[in-house]
Formats: sequence, structure tokens, C-alpha cells
Amino acid sequence: MTNSSGGETRAALTVGALGVVYGDIGTSPLYTVKAVFSPEIGIPLDAQHLIGAVSVIFWGLMMVVTLKYVLLILRADNRGEGGIMALTALAAKAAGTTRRRHMVLLLVGVFGASLFYGDSVITPAISVLSAVEGLEVATPAFKPYVLPISIAVLIGLFSVQRFGTGIVGKLFGPVIAVWFVVLAVTGIIEIARQPAILAALNPLNAVAFLSSQGWHMFVALGAIVLAFTGAEALYADLGHFGKRPIQIAWAGLVLPSLALNYMGQGALLMRDPTALGNPFFRMFPTAWLIPAVVLATVATVIASQAVLTGAYSMTKQVMQLGLLPRMHVLYTSAKEVGQIYMPFVNWLLLAAVLLAVLGFGSSSALASAYGIAVTVTMLTTTLLTFFVLRYAWHYPLPLTIASTSVFVALDLLLVIACSLKFIDGGWFPLVLGLGLFTIMASWRRGRELLLESIGHDDPELLPFVQALATDHVNRARRTAVYAVANPSTVPQALMHNLKHNQVLHERNLILTVVFQDVPWVPASERVAVEPLGPGFWKVQVNYGFKDTPDIPKALASCKSDALPINLFETTYFLSRETVVPTRRAGMAHWREGLFALMSRNAGNIADFLRLPNNCVIELGTRVQI
Repeated sequence: MTNSSGGETRAALTVGALGVVYGDIGTSPLYTVKAVFSPEIGIPLDAQHLIGAVSVIFWGLMMVVTLKYVLLILRADNRGEGGIMALTALAAKAAGTTRRRHMVLLLVGVFGASLFYGDSVITPAISVLSAVEGLEVATPAFKPYVLPISIAVLIGLFSVQRFGTGIVGKLFGPVIAVWFVVLAVTGIIEIARQPAILAALNPLNAVAFLSSQGWHMFVALGAIVLAFTGAEALYADLGHFGKRPIQIAWAGLVLPSLALNYMGQGALLMRDPTALGNPFFRMFPTAWLIPAVVLATVATVIASQAVLTGAYSMTKQVMQLGLLPRMHVLYTSAKEVGQIYMPFVNWLLLAAVLLAVLGFGSSSALASAYGIAVTVTMLTTTLLTFFVLRYAWHYPLPLTIASTSVFVALDLLLVIACSLKFIDGGWFPLVLGLGLFTIMASWRRGRELLLESIGHDDPELLPFVQALATDHVNRARRTAVYAVANPSTVPQALMHNLKHNQVLHERNLILTVVFQDVPWVPASERVAVEPLGPGFWKVQVNYGFKDTPDIPKALASCKSDALPINLFETTYFLSRETVVPTRRAGMAHWREGLFALMSRNAGNIADFLRLPNNCVIELGTRVQI
């Protein structure tokens, strides 16, 4: 999809990128300026401070989004894929010269990914609330209905996820294109009425504004950062649209529209300070308020949809990298493998979003919770980019430091600024992220302990196979596939089959499914076959973390004289372990209990590997960790 083969294709991808990539950052004007000049922040509402604040927003968009993401980080693709997990895999592979360094980089990336879910909760809540609050501008009589309408919109949004986004997705780009045109036009009208706001284009006014604030600068930046949220989406959706369409959309429409609208709001407030209650909707004539609210609501739903799609995709990637238990994945499109729906993730996110809406009550209150998770993820992305530049692209160390140090400094500045909002709500996404990070770390460590415990008493595979060659055991004229995590020891299911059924199959495949640190694995590298002895083969099936496992399809490619397989005469033997937590060394007992709970509720491995239901035999065993 990223390989555009003509102007029309690139144009279609560019329009599509508007809806999916820029929905989040494109709806930031709904609440950013109001948050910056709210009484809680305490910035005087006069011409000098309005020009200075808008100047900081404009040059922040230039530095953080344009220079960092659009020009630098979009180049750091992992076989065409972007996003923090793709970047983590690329950095860990290039710089992970030791197991310790590899693990540290992986944990850094996983922590950043965990915080992404905080964004997935706050974005729908603040975006939809801020759009529906426009009704209060039309008439204060609507105020009691803002929360119920917002909740209804959010429940509707999450409820339709199971139907997929294929049809709706085609409308995303054009609708958001109209949204950006409206942002630009309303901004131009206000700028024409108060041209003095154009002084915000001078970066010296941004510097003067920040320096005049002293230590209060961090408080101001904590609100201004709302204008940059959504920047991670540029990189996360690299694989869907490609670098050039994302860059063209940003430079050609998104950046000019955002800049004009922010300056337009500044110009309006210079003329009429009473418009601070909701400067975005006060830019519209009264007759256009209701259509503007409807358009804003649709735009925020689209922005929320993009974040939800990213949450499903991120969960699948993390799951296939072995950091979360298996979960049910539904593929909502017969053509696009990237269009997926995960019921458990969907309803968990809805519950968290509704808690945020009811707990905070307004977009202004939610603004305090917004920023910390996003800025820490941005900092994580910059740190990982350093390792990619140095070890994957082999830039000289001075050039690598020069390329990333400015952005590290900017990110740190924003993280510090947002951390001041911790008590006022910033704790909310951090608690969500840290909780998820704990779950991921516990699952990964638990799997390591589980495999160690299983492998401790199991005999070595190769001597076992050689001994069977001289044993006259009954052999069924079928193929048995034993799915294992450790291919060097005898599968538990094979041991049970011999012990209880006293039978061995004519062809026995010791199957290992490996997810590599790349998004996609070519078909030519999908399967590796190694003969072990009479009737035994070791088969490794390789997938990328964005691939969809399909074991029968992979085994079908193994058909040869050396390994003849009739899939209609194949039985798949799976081992299901019941984890028993103990107080021995390994993990804290409560983490072992958490791992045991996740293990019991993990999705069915047969469904995950797309095995035919009538050809699967599961054998259980109890394992202490």
C-alpha cells in the first residue's frame, strides 16, 4: 500500500492520510487556546501574551511535528512500517549487541507503547466533549445535555467497531479535508479583522513570551502541548500510507490550516476577550453554529476512530511479540489485513473512556490529564531514534547527537511542563500506562519462568528421537504436529501420546512458531524444515509482528518428497499448561498470581494459529513457577 504507482494513487493516499493520521492533531484547536488562557493557567489575556502564545504554538508545530516527525523520524521505517513498536524492534535489533542492552531498549519501547493506551482513552473523551460543548455557545439551555450526548456518541462509536471501518474509512479523508478547509477559512476571516496577530510568525515573540514567564513557563507549556498531541500518529501510520503522502498532507493542508486557525483564535481574543469561554466556536456566525458543532463532532469521532484502530493494531503487535496473552482478533475486511477488531480491548477502552468523561466532566478538566502520556511517548521515540541513527544507519556519533539532542531537550521540556499537571489529572493516563506496563512485564517474565519449568524435567529431543528409531512402537499412518515453545525438548503432548495411547505417528512435526522483530516476513523465509530422524522433522514457522499466523497454509508450502504432508490426515497436538504460583524465586508472588490469571484466560491457541477445529487435540498439564 505504501508503494504509490502514480499521481492518482498518491493523491488518494494523501486524502486518506488526512482522516487517519491527522484526525487527532486536527481537532486540537477545539480546546488548546481555551486551555492556554484558562484562569487556572493565569496568563494575562492581552495582545502581547496572545501573540506570544500563538507564536509558541506555531513554532512548536514547526519544531516538534515538522522537523522531528515529518522530516526525521518518518525516515526510520522498519521494512516500511512505523510506530513505536516497529521503532523499538529496529533499535533493539541494531543496537542490542548484548542481551542486557537489547532488553533495556525493548523495555523502553514497551513503556512508551503502554503510555499510548493512555492517549487512546483521553483522546476520544476530550475530543468528543469539546465538540459537543459547542452547543453551549448556541444556547446555555444545552448545558445539561452535553455529558449525556457525549456519552451517547462515545457508546455509539465503540459499539460499531465490530462492523469494521472499511466503508466508513473511505469517508474519513474527505470529511477531515473539509474540516481543515473550515479551520483555514475561519482563521483567515479573523486574521483579516485583526492583522496584528501575524506577528506570531516571528520566532522572537515565542522566545520573548517564554522568557517573560520565568518558571511559570512550564505551566504555560503544559497547556500549549495540547496543540502537538497526535504527532505520534504520523509515524504510527507510516505503513498504511507511506512517507510521501503523509508529508504532502502535512505541508499542503494540515500545517497551514492549523496555523491559520490558531492565529484566528488569537486575533478574535485580541478583539473580544469575552470570547474566551469557547474561542473556537465563537469564530462562527450564530447561524453556522449548529452545523459547526455537527462537523466538529464528526471530526472528533474520526479522530477517536483513528486512535482506536491504532490501539487494536498496537495490541496485536505487542501480543505477537510475546508481551501480552493471546486475545480474540476479528478481521473486519477480506482485503485489508490491517483492519482488525479486538472485542476485549474495545470494551475495556470504552469503560476507561466513560470513567474519564464522568470523572472529569468537561474538556477543560480533561486538558489537565492530557499531555503527560503523550510527551513521554514522544521522548521515548526520540531516544530510540538515537540508536537507530547510530547503529542501524551508522551515522557518526557527533552527527547522531546533533540530530537528536535538540529534540530530546524539547521533549524533556514538555515532559517537565506536563508533569506539573500530575495532581490535577495527569496521574490518570500514567496509572493506566504503568498498570499495562506491569501486565506486559509480568506476562513476559512469567512465560520465561514457565518455559524454564517445563524444560527442566523434559528429556532432550534429539536423543529421544534416535532411541525411538530402534523401538518397535505402533505407528499410525497419519501426520502429527506438536506445537511447542522450546523445540529442543520432547513436547509434553508427545510424551502423553506415547504413555497413554502407546502410539506414534508415521510423520511427526515438532512445530515452533517464531515472531521476528520485523513487521513482515517474506513467504520465501516463512518455513524452515530440519530432519531429526526417521519420521521426525523440526519445523520453524516465522512471522513478523504484523503478520497473521496461519499454520495450515504455512505447512502446505512444505509439501515435498522429503516431507510429504496431507493436511486432511494431520492432527495437531497442543499442550495447555495450568500455571500454579509458588513462593520460590522468580517473580513476586502477586505477579505470579497475575500471570496465572492471564494464562487461564488467554485466547485459544488453536484459533490464534488458525488450526481446523476438528483436527486439534489438547492435552493439559500443571506447571509450578
